Amino acid sequence: MSQPQHMHTFCNPSDDFTQTSLYETNRNILLTAFSLSSSLVHYSNATIGLSPDTVYGMFLCRGDINTTTCSDCVQTAAIEIATNCTLNKKALIYYEYCMVRYSSVSFFSELDIRPSVVRYSIISAPNSNRFNQTLSDKFDKLILKVSSTTLIPYFVEDLERVTQLEGSYDLVSMVQCSPDLDLSTCTVCLKFAFLRVSTCCGLPSSALTFTPKCILRYRTFVLTSPAPSPSSLPPISPTSPPPLPLPPQSPPTQAPPNT
Repeated sequence: MSQPQHMHTFCNPSDDFTQTSLYETNRNILLTAFSLSSSLVHYSNATIGLSPDTVYGMFLCRGDINTTTCSDCVQTAAIEIATNCTLNKKALIYYEYCMVRYSSVSFFSELDIRPSVVRYSIISAPNSNRFNQTLSDKFDKLILKVSSTTLIPYFVEDLERVTQLEGSYDLVSMVQCSPDLDLSTCTVCLKFAFLRVSTCCGLPSSALTFTPKCILRYRTFVLTSPAPSPSSLPPISPTSPPPLPLPPQSPPTQAPPNT
């Protein structure tokens, strides 16, 4: 299969470790463990080593991909994050299908909304006069359906045929949170992700946004041909928007904003 598409890498050069240190060893053990476990699950977090060389990490794959694609993505991301952030104690990497993150400070169960990235289509959305409201209504419903008890926790996907006077189209949408969040924090994260994607780029026909703790995606298909299934969707455009101003509350651990 084709290589996963890289979206962005965030390194934190303000906090480094020395080469061949115990921290480096622990980080490499963590990333190797993720490469192995990603063939079985879509999410994992781990803590490796003792203070002051403890490394905390996680990976999260999109719930709409299979374990083979998840594993390919995490393995690629693990290699790239260690290569691109060689001596950095904190780093986060986004690919189209997954994210991988590590830090010297625990971030488990905490809401992190930055750094975030958005990838969107250069094609305008159908029925543009009504699209924002249609999209808002759809994600309001999806966020309410999020549950920790689903097969892939905090993952909801939907395919709806939208029929309006201006024309009909299929809307494929998904939301997902990192399973270490509680339900209320997951909801906050997804609402921010929707705000991010709905105000950054005009009215694109497709968009994908990642934050460190949640993912939101939608695609539209005008009904000039049979509608595709979610698993057969083509890759999204690599265009990225400028950063969105953050809400007053900022996360405790963050990389320099750059989208």
